[in-house]
Amino acid sequence: MKEGFSWEELSPSLSICVSSAHKFGTDAFLLSDFASPRRKDLCCDLGTGCGIIPLLWFRDEPPRLCYGVDIQKQAVMQLEQSVQKNGLEGRLFPLRADLKELSSLPCGPLDLVTCNPPYKAQGSGILSGADAEKIARHEVLCTIDDVCGAAARLLRFGGRLCLCQRPERLCDTLCAMRRAGIEPKRIRFVQQRPDTSPWLFLAEGKKGSKPHMTVDPPFLIEGEGGFSPELLRIYHKKENL
Repeated sequence: MKEGFSWEELSPSLSICVSSAHKFGTDAFLLSDFASPRRKDLCCDLGTGCGIIPLLWFRDEPPRLCYGVDIQKQAVMQLEQSVQKNGLEGRLFPLRADLKELSSLPCGPLDLVTCNPPYKAQGSGILSGADAEKIARHEVLCTIDDVCGAAARLLRFGGRLCLCQRPERLCDTLCAMRRAGIEPKRIRFVQQRPDTSPWLFLAEGKKGSKPHMTVDPPFLIEGEGGFSPELLRIYHKKENL
């Protein structure tokens, strides 16, 4: 284990390699569950970081095959460590690449692409100090249009792109999907409580689909006694402690 790396348990049989530069938050759990790949699906997570989104799929009924793509060397190293520790060779493939130059993958057109993209638009907000944080939080290496364009090149006709983003980027995100030929089909807002404004949204689009979008009931983080029943399910917890 490289210095600065540590392990966090995702389930009794699955652990993830994390570091101060590449870790994860609640939004990754929400997006992983929202995307919910099928067992036969070919998948790719763009900007995967430590690989939390695809690794979460391997807790239950995993997809047939998945790629975790990131431009940062350390992120890919961490995912490689997780793949080796959990015996996922041949099923989860870490790949260091720039998504803007990623036109294809060896397995062919994909059924599902996910991305937890940088939340801050180009030229907005105060840039984070560390390079890893800057890349993860701000559109310095890729924009939402780059993400949607990469997904469009990777997906089969009818394949799905699932993203999460801040509500202030809702119009940017849906317009970028449509420009890339990925029609927004489903959206879900995430709220701390029923009386609070959303702090995140989850969006699903399908390549080549006709216009028609549904809005799911809001996802509530808090419930009676702590986490909501839905968040407890996603965290694989039976009850609040």
